[in-house]
Amino acid sequence: MTASAPALRTGTAAGRGTLLATILASGMVFLDTTVVNVALPRLGAELKASVADLQWTVNGYLLMLAAFVLLGGALGDRFGRRRIFLIGVAWFAAASVLCGLSQGTAWLIVARFLQGAGGALLTPGSLSVLQASFHHDDRGRAIGTWSGLSGVSTALGPLLGGFLIDALSWRSIFFINLPLAVAVVLATMRWVPESRDVAASRAGAKRRFDIVGALLGALGLGGVTYALIDAPARGRSPAVLVSVLVGVLAAVAFVLVERRRGEAAMLPVKLFGSRLFSVLNVFTVVVYAALSGFTFFLAIYLQNGIGWSALLTGLATVPMTLLLLVGSPRAGALSAKIGPRLPLTVGPVVAAVGLLLLRRTGPGASYWVDVLPGVVLFGAGLTLVVAPLTTSVLAAVADRFAGVASGFSNAASRAGGLLAVAALPLVVGLSGTGYEQKGALTSAFRGAMLWCAALLLLGAVLAGLLVHRPVKGRGPS
Repeated sequence: MTASAPALRTGTAAGRGTLLATILASGMVFLDTTVVNVALPRLGAELKASVADLQWTVNGYLLMLAAFVLLGGALGDRFGRRRIFLIGVAWFAAASVLCGLSQGTAWLIVARFLQGAGGALLTPGSLSVLQASFHHDDRGRAIGTWSGLSGVSTALGPLLGGFLIDALSWRSIFFINLPLAVAVVLATMRWVPESRDVAASRAGAKRRFDIVGALLGALGLGGVTYALIDAPARGRSPAVLVSVLVGVLAAVAFVLVERRRGEAAMLPVKLFGSRLFSVLNVFTVVVYAALSGFTFFLAIYLQNGIGWSALLTGLATVPMTLLLLVGSPRAGALSAKIGPRLPLTVGPVVAAVGLLLLRRTGPGASYWVDVLPGVVLFGAGLTLVVAPLTTSVLAAVADRFAGVASGFSNAASRAGGLLAVAALPLVVGLSGTGYEQKGALTSAFRGAMLWCAALLLLGAVLAGLLVHRPVKGRGPS
């Protein structure tokens, strides 16, 4: 419950202002998520980065989001969603400026870690502010508007980013967050009401945040990620072996700590008493690993392997995002009618066919003949997956676990992307400055597309064999 009954209406100035603040804030995060891949070849050349540096530029951000997004949501519930949202916006903007000012790869990577931490405060706040602030009758419309317009920002992100990179510099994709953040802060202070979970606030003296769980989760992911990224250069060095050991031990300790904390855990272990919830989150990791591996390699390959501009590279993935924006509501409705098994089985297969088509892309490739068909098929397959997956994850557990289930699903998708970007260059033999050499990059790209297609087909098998229509009341309660 909140401190007072939610009363904002969509037709009022306060309602529109609250929507503006949350949409711009989400747009900021989505913009950086989609355009950084497009910027990788340019920033890599300017900062003399290795493949490992590019991996950490992406993964530093993903690691912090995956590890701390659940903690960020809990902080908002306890101390005020508006307050934590504002802190997240300011933090994200300051870290973005540091990214844009980077004079070396170490600076940029540290700034990306900080940016991810700000995103972990900001991301859960956008939706929870809407959920807590709007009148029940207008809540669905408000969330739908937020979802649709945030999707538009995702679609336009690569295009805008490509234009800025070509016209100005890769640094501009980070600096653009500053005016957006100022607008979000002003709108939030003017129109967004404060809200918090009263029960959580009253229990605050008795219940501590699961900071240990969050840190162990970050250490587990970070240890494995470090080993995968450094293995091409260091081999089976002590540093790589120790990082693997630390990552595995931290992951085991995370499970033990969460089990001991019970209901107070960041991730209540009893959620995994639902087999469907467990299977869907494995499916999430697999599918989003394929998505992140695809976008990481495609952006670099189109520029350094084929010679396209950043703008044309950004344009290449717009059809995929537009399909998601237009088709996701229809896929959600289809899943509600026939159940999630068929969409979650067929979708990855269609997406995998798209990636196999893209493997044929080479120097002198035509956008319309060689790139667009594969991107469209990949986007169509993903469209069949996203909405049914989200709905099924939430339906697999009791309503009171909806928040943590949604947060863990978000973290699982980030973790899948994190591991894919860390592992794929190792698997396909891309290291050092190989991303600047057309022959090595072409071979690595084709290998990566094959591995991503295999991940998608694995997801299809999981869905076909183990996913069923969720039945409310059968999950953990």
